[in-house]
Amino acid sequence: MHVHSYFSGLSTTPFARKFCRESYNDPEEVYALLERRGMNLFTLTDHDSIDGAEKLRCRPGFFLSEELTCRMPSGTEVHIGVYDFHERQHAQLQQRRDDLLALLMYLTERRILFSVNHVFSSLTGKREPEDFDWFREYVPAVETRNSHMSEQSNAHAAALAKQWGKIGLGGSDAHAMPSVGTAYTEVPGARDKEEFFAGLHSGMGRVHGESGGFRKLTRDVLVIAREMMREKAWTMALSPLAVLIPAITLYTCLDERLFSRKWAAQVLARQEAWPRRRTAFPQPVLQAAGMAMGEST
Repeated sequence: MHVHSYFSGLSTTPFARKFCRESYNDPEEVYALLERRGMNLFTLTDHDSIDGAEKLRCRPGFFLSEELTCRMPSGTEVHIGVYDFHERQHAQLQQRRDDLLALLMYLTERRILFSVNHVFSSLTGKREPEDFDWFREYVPAVETRNSHMSEQSNAHAAALAKQWGKIGLGGSDAHAMPSVGTAYTEVPGARDKEEFFAGLHSGMGRVHGESGGFRKLTRDVLVIAREMMREKAWTMALSPLAVLIPAITLYTCLDERLFSRKWAAQVLARQEAWPRRRTAFPQPVLQAAGMAMGEST
């Protein structure tokens, strides 16, 4: 439920954003590797893009997804996974991704499953307390196992989903081929996509796979750097800087750990004031969508 390809665009890292991609994964190679690893449903969640689906749309078990980069009312950014929609709806999602209420109304009215990804991660920058209020009230699913987040971060996300009564999802968040399919979502007994999503909404979903850490992140960054140099020969001149990669990934892992610990302590401590519930499609947004539809007609 979370994997990237060549079509996720350029890196968001300040130094690398002009010449390095987020991922160099070929969509067909991703599909083949997932198939070898035992998957029977497949998707791509590229950043704000569905271009990677072009070669996969006729493959068995493939459905359309993407990872939206959304602006919260607080001004922060968040990554929202959106799953199993029609190609023509992509433009509508992109138009609404910086207007959270409009996005929530659109997704909820059409009963499209969506999740907040790596909820306790600093990948998208700072977080504000009110962001978690929006997640709790209006987002039906939480990514509870991401194979690039630490075991601690995933445990915090799982605790949050359980206490909020949210659908839990797992995904590799693979930007490099070695990590593809190393975390995933399963619905036991589901025979097709329809039964899979029905099972998720009824609480039958299970997440499996590994968490992340320093060694895995360092390996994948080195793989991305190698692929970057294959695509753009001039970047070979930057190869001496590769010795800095372990230090950078170590800093990233430590920063992620501190970020996760800080926000989990704040948010999970507030749970006694928040009753547990399962809301597949939030009623407040459904009601707002209904009112908006009535006004528009």
